[in-house]
Amino acid sequence: MREPLSRHAPRRHDDRLIIHFDYDCFYAAVFEAENPVLKSLPLAVQQKHIIVTCNYEARRRGLHKLQLIKEARNTCPDVIIVLGEDLTRFRNASKDLYNFLRSFVWSQKAERLGFDEVFLDVTSIVDYNLDLLNHNSLSESFFHLDRTDPTVGFAYDASCFAGNTFPSSTEGDTSRSLFTSFPTADTTETNGTDRLEIRLRLGSHLAQYLRHQLEEQKGYTSTVGISTNKLLSKLVGNVNKPTNQTTLRPPYLPTSGNAQSNVLSFIDNHDIGKIPGIGCKLSHKLRNYVLRREAKFDEGLVWGGTKENVKVRDVRLYPGMSSEVLNEVLKGPGSHKDIGVKVWGLLHGVDDIDVGKARSVPRQISIEDSYLRLDTLPQIHKELLMLTSSLIHRMHIDLTETDDDEKARDEDENNKADIIDMSRRWLAHPRVLRLTTRPRPPMRADGTRSRTFKRISRSTTMPSFVFRLTDSIETITEKLVNEALLPLFRKLHPEASGWDLSLVNVAATDMMETASDDKHGGGRDIGRMFRRQDEVLKEWKVQDLDIAPSQHDIDEQHNAEDDLEMMSDDYGNANQLNARKGSEDELFHTQTTAIEDDSQWDSGDDELDKGDACKICGATMPSFAMIAHERFHINPD
Repeated sequence: MREPLSRHAPRRHDDRLIIHFDYDCFYAAVFEAENPVLKSLPLAVQQKHIIVTCNYEARRRGLHKLQLIKEARNTCPDVIIVLGEDLTRFRNASKDLYNFLRSFVWSQKAERLGFDEVFLDVTSIVDYNLDLLNHNSLSESFFHLDRTDPTVGFAYDASCFAGNTFPSSTEGDTSRSLFTSFPTADTTETNGTDRLEIRLRLGSHLAQYLRHQLEEQKGYTSTVGISTNKLLSKLVGNVNKPTNQTTLRPPYLPTSGNAQSNVLSFIDNHDIGKIPGIGCKLSHKLRNYVLRREAKFDEGLVWGGTKENVKVRDVRLYPGMSSEVLNEVLKGPGSHKDIGVKVWGLLHGVDDIDVGKARSVPRQISIEDSYLRLDTLPQIHKELLMLTSSLIHRMHIDLTETDDDEKARDEDENNKADIIDMSRRWLAHPRVLRLTTRPRPPMRADGTRSRTFKRISRSTTMPSFVFRLTDSIETITEKLVNEALLPLFRKLHPEASGWDLSLVNVAATDMMETASDDKHGGGRDIGRMFRRQDEVLKEWKVQDLDIAPSQHDIDEQHNAEDDLEMMSDDYGNANQLNARKGSEDELFHTQTTAIEDDSQWDSGDDELDKGDACKICGATMPSFAMIAHERFHINPD
């Protein structure tokens, strides 16, 4: 009996080259960049009552993420703890590093994930350099970073990988002997593995160059993964941390000499909860299905899952497993109709989602905070004011820009300090305001509580007053909370009290870009175009200036006339002289003086139609209008 197609491995598309950057201990690295002395000291970043991250010196002394502050001080009394609840410095540093890396991508496909991760699609630049390789001298190659300037780039050895590989190069490495014949696009041996490997080599050298530039120019180290899609590049980068890189080597498909591809060998050993794209809820359903019982979710919790050890291999090779089975197991309210097909692909290392192109504005802006207990309306009102104030402040930073054409020059001494600068304009308008909460489930009879990550949300249209740059942030915040967010909260929680919230999130979503002068905006800014027309057109503007000539100009004119008279005497007449000179040599009076004789300017006024006079009322008008005028006298109504 023929095996159903849904059980077959999904088709791979390995024509892309994706590099994944993960900045090492990013929050701590930001403080170290501001104060390099901290690099050699144990440093931890505190949010609330826990450590959100710490540098590797602190980890060497026993500290780790999500550790209580009290426990951290007992473990390492010398630890330096800095507050990291204000995310402004991290957001600014993340933008700076992202823009730096994006400048090396020709396709503009550079996607930021959180503050500390970036995906780069470097397919274009790698394929360009692949076509320029000299297969007779791979070890003396030059990587070109600019199409127009062949001197911009770096030297590298294309006969081997840069950095680490999976499998490691010591496990049967034949990389230096593979290319006795140079791979081309028509290569068919071993499923095109030769060509894929040389492309991955070029990608590894580019990744190494970018890592070094990031450290030298910006002061940040990173861990990097190189593969053909976002899933594999992100996972393979974690193999060698920190300050390192790893490339997933071919074959990506089973070959005659290798019963299993390196992709499956690599991904099979990952816990199902560690696969990007398979979240907490989906991984919990998969564990329950494979174990044939409820997974012990509340016991032995570890980051990203539980100690119920269910790996990708266990799910992929489970008897009868297919995309249809996954669809039945994972379906539920709000789930995608093809969720089984997507997860089946992820279990085989297939991820066809493109790296997003660089965006001038974020897709959404959200601010949230977590709480031990939040269950009274005054507490809710206070927290909403704080979260909303941060949201409006973020919107002004991320969604507005300085408009030089509208630069305010108000010299009034009574200007208020809390009014937003009128020289700013909106880059985008979020159309939706969303409020999200996470209530804790009720206590059980035995005094315990089930663990949940379930959030509930309500949305409404973003009020227009939010976009008034003439109002202060405090005014907008208070109005938004009272008129929009509190009504949303009452719809989410109609009961009077007892909500016991552990999280509140306020978000501005559904961005609509405003008109701008570039192709990324939502149309052309016509108003701005008219305001700038005087500046843009001044180069071609004709000005009628009545400027008196200087004495030097008058003397020059007289000298030129004297020269003409002398030359006319020498050659008989001036006409003969002009006949021997080109048109560029002929000297006109208008080229030597700004004073013009009225007789030399013929405006042709004598030839204009002066019009006729009406025989009835005596009014003067052009001839073509006289017939209609006479009809007016005949039929005045």
